[in-house]
Parts: sequence; structure tokens; C-alpha cells
Amino acid sequence: METYYRYRKDAVPPDSIVVKFYHSGDQIRGFLRKVTPPGEDDTVFPGEEMEPVDAFRAARNKMADEYMRPIYVELSEGVAWDPDWGQLEEARVGS
Repeated sequence: METYYRYRKDAVPPDSIVVKFYHSGDQIRGFLRKVTPPGEDDTVFPGEEMEPVDAFRAARNKMADEYMRPIYVELSEGVAWDPDWGQLEEARVGS
């Protein structure tokens, strides 16, 4: 089971991938974005709403040619972490 890290603005380095989950009707959906250096707008990857498992797979695919960097997760208000997705840990500054 994979470990993910809770998104904290000051703890996530540029070029990291963030999966943001939100409510879409009665379902949880996600989209991906890439964190950019301070002062720039993050890059949002176009695409349809994704189910959580698909969002995690897409995030890992975005980094397929890179070493295994962490994937960060942002939960919108009212979205609870589902342990079936994996383990969620707190991000540490500089992680």
C-alpha cells in the first residue's frame, strides 16, 4: 500500500504533484496539479474528473521517468481520507 503526504503549502517543493479531492455530487473526484516556484501559478493538468484510484495512477504516471518522489494530497472541505487509498502522513517541510 502506498504512502501519500498531506499537502501543506510551505512543505511541498516545486515540481511536486498534488492530487486534490473534492465532492462532485455524492462522489469524491480528483484532479492533478504540479506545484511551481513561489510567485507562479501551479500547473493544473487538464482532464476529466477522476475517481481516487485513477487520480493516484495518473499522478504516478506523471512522474514515470523520475525517481519515486512523494505524491501529495489536498482534501477539500468535507472530504475525508479513505484508508483504502493508502496511508496518509503529514508532510514535513522540505520533504
